Amino acid sequence: MNNILTQYQELLQTLDHWFNHCLRQVGAQINCHKGCSSCCRGLFEISLLDARLLQEGFALLNATTQDQVLSKARKRVAELQNEWPEFQQPYILNHLPHDDWQEMPEEDPTPCPLLADAGHCLIYAHRPMTCRLHGLPNIDLSGESFSDDYCTLNFTSTDPLQIRELRFPFRKTFAREFDLLASFAALQFGTPQLELDTFIPSALLIDFS
Repeated sequence: MNNILTQYQELLQTLDHWFNHCLRQVGAQINCHKGCSSCCRGLFEISLLDARLLQEGFALLNATTQDQVLSKARKRVAELQNEWPEFQQPYILNHLPHDDWQEMPEEDPTPCPLLADAGHCLIYAHRPMTCRLHGLPNIDLSGESFSDDYCTLNFTSTDPLQIRELRFPFRKTFAREFDLLASFAALQFGTPQLELDTFIPSALLIDFS
């Protein structure tokens, strides 16, 4: 388990290197930076492997902060359970008898429970993959697009899809992510499942033991 988490953290660090490279190349056109919390709102799915890594970061917080975060997470999950009573341990979205969770409202203003009052992420070094990718388009070195979306605060005067310096071996990176998730799922459930998603509030409450 520790070996899988270590390898996953190393994979996430390659995305941090990519983002820093983008800043060096076209930083004046990118508004995203550490401490920006414009996108740290609402609900979005993360993998179960992200959830386990997130708990590693959460465990490093002091007891008072942990209590505050858990209070927010439990309240959020209780709200979700009013809509989806089946949403119980281990809080895997793909096990719900419907897929309404894939159409979460985009204008939900609820802050992430791991967002400090001062506006910074409490577990920044352990944040999920989607948090590291959000804001910039995800275009493979080959030109294949994995996501054309980008933060509207970025690239206000140019088309980032045409900037080759932003490209990265995303296909290889995502393939590696799936390999690690399959190994992780095999340890947890006995089979190498790939569709194992949850939300950040529920990730904090998963009992991996």
